[in-house]
Amino acid sequence: MKILYFAWLRERLGRAEEEVTLPPGIATVGALMGHLATLSPAHAEALAPGKGVRCAVNLDFAGPDHPVAEGDEVAFFPPVTGG
Repeated sequence: MKILYFAWLRERLGRAEEEVTLPPGIATVGALMGHLATLSPAHAEALAPGKGVRCAVNLDFAGPDHPVAEGDEVAFFPPVTGG
């Protein structure tokens, strides 16, 4: 599974993307975020609840209950504001 990070997430993690193997039992965006948070202290801090991190799965916005599967491209980014 290809994971993409944008804006301050990319800066805090020191990478724009990474490949991960989806562990058994990880079937939703929320579960994936929880798994990624275990990879390093930087991941835990960047993906912590309350950070307002948004997600897209295969280029479509996705909430925490959206399913994920091997082969998906999952992107994480901060909320976007405009004005």
